[in-house]
Amino acid sequence: MAEAKRSARIPPMAWAVWGLGAAFYCYGFFQRVAPSVMVGDLMADFAVGGAILGNLSAFYFYAYAGLQLPVGLIIDRWGPRRVMTVAVLVTGVGSLLFALAGSLGPAYLGRLLVGAGAGFSWVGCLTLITAWFPARRFAMVTGLTLFVGLAGAIGGQAPLAALVAVAGWRTTMLAAAAFAVLLALAIWLIVRDRPIGAAVPKVSAAGESRVLWQGLHQVAGRRQTWVLALVGSMMAAPMLSLGALWGVPYLSAAHGLSRPAAALNTSLMLVGWAVGSPLVGWISDRIGRRRLPMTVGALIAVSSMTLLLVVPGLTLGAVRVLLFLNGFAGGTMVLCFAVMRETNAGGAIASGYGVVNMTVMAGGAIFQPLIGFLLDRMWDGRIEGGARLYSVAAYETAFMTLSAATAVGLLATLFVRETWCRPAAGLAPA
Repeated sequence: MAEAKRSARIPPMAWAVWGLGAAFYCYGFFQRVAPSVMVGDLMADFAVGGAILGNLSAFYFYAYAGLQLPVGLIIDRWGPRRVMTVAVLVTGVGSLLFALAGSLGPAYLGRLLVGAGAGFSWVGCLTLITAWFPARRFAMVTGLTLFVGLAGAIGGQAPLAALVAVAGWRTTMLAAAAFAVLLALAIWLIVRDRPIGAAVPKVSAAGESRVLWQGLHQVAGRRQTWVLALVGSMMAAPMLSLGALWGVPYLSAAHGLSRPAAALNTSLMLVGWAVGSPLVGWISDRIGRRRLPMTVGALIAVSSMTLLLVVPGLTLGAVRVLLFLNGFAGGTMVLCFAVMRETNAGGAIASGYGVVNMTVMAGGAIFQPLIGFLLDRMWDGRIEGGARLYSVAAYETAFMTLSAATAVGLLATLFVRETWCRPAAGLAPA
C-alpha cells in the first residue's frame, strides 16, 4: 500500500514543467483580452469604428485558430519544449510590433504574430500534461491550466486598465514584450518533453510524419471530434467576445462605470471560468462522467446570458452574479479536451487537441467582429474623444448572438458520446 502511494505521487519536476507551460498559456490569455481595456484608446489612435476594432482584436484569433491543425503536428514532431520556446518569442515580437504601430497595417501584423505564438500555448501545455501526469489527473490539471490562464485574463482587465490609465497602452505592450523574452528563457532551461526514462518511439522522420498525418485523419474522421468542437466553441463564445473585448464598454454604458471599474466587473466572468474549470474537472473525474456536467454547464450558460440581456432594470449586483455564473458554466468546456484525450491514442492526441482548440478559438474570430459590425449598424452617431459610443440597447441586441451560441452548445452536448472517464486503447489507465 505504501509503495502504491509513493508511485502515485506526482514528482515536483512535473509541476515545474506544467507551471511554465501554464505560464505561457497565462501570458497568451493576457494578450487575448488586453484590447478590452483599450477600446477607446485604440478607436481614437487608429480612427476606427467597432467593426474594424473587433477585426483588429480578432486578428489574434485568426492566427490562433488557423494554426491549431498544424500546431498538433508540429508539437508531436519537434516536442513542446523547443516549439513553445520559439512560440513565446514570436508572441513577444508581435507585442512589440503592436506597441509601436503607427497605423492599422503594423497593428494587424502585431496582433497576428501575438495570436500565432500564443496558438501553441494550450496544446503545448496539454501535451506536457499528457506526458508528465497520470491519466486520472488529466481533467483536474487541465482545469488548473485554465485557472492559471484566466488569472492572466483577469490581470488583463482591472489591473491592466489601471496601468494603461497611468502609463498608456503602448508602454504596457512594450513591457509585455520584454516579459516574453524572460519566459522563453525559463522554458528552454527547465522544461523537458517527457520524464527521464520515458519510452520514446523510434521511428524515422518520414515514418513519424506519416503516423502524425494518419492520426490527424483519424481525429478529423470522427463525429465525436466535431461535436466536441461545436460544444467548445459555443461555450467559449461569451468569454472570448463579451469578456475579452466588449464587456468593458458595455458596462461603462449600462451602469456609468469608469474603465477600471467596468474591467473589474467584467473580470467576474473570467473569475467564474477560473473557478469552474478545475472544479468541474475534479467533479467529472470523481463521478466518472463527462456528458452530464457538460450539459448542466451549457444550460446554466444559456440561462445566465439570456437573463442578463432580457431582464430590464437589473442591478449591478445581479449583473455581477450572472457574469460569474456564465463564466463558471463556460468553464465546463474543459471537459471537451478530456473527452478528446479519452477518444484518441498515440500520435493523434496533440492533433485532437488542436482540432478542438481551432474551433474554440474560431468562436472569438467570428463573434468579436460580428458584434462590432452589429454595433456599427445600430450606432447613433455619438463620439467622445475620437471613439464611437454605442447605446445600451445596441450592445444588448448584439449580445443576443451569444445567447444563441450557448443554446447551440447546449443542444450539441446531447450528442457527445460518454467515455465514462476511460482512456482509449493505447493510453495508460494510470
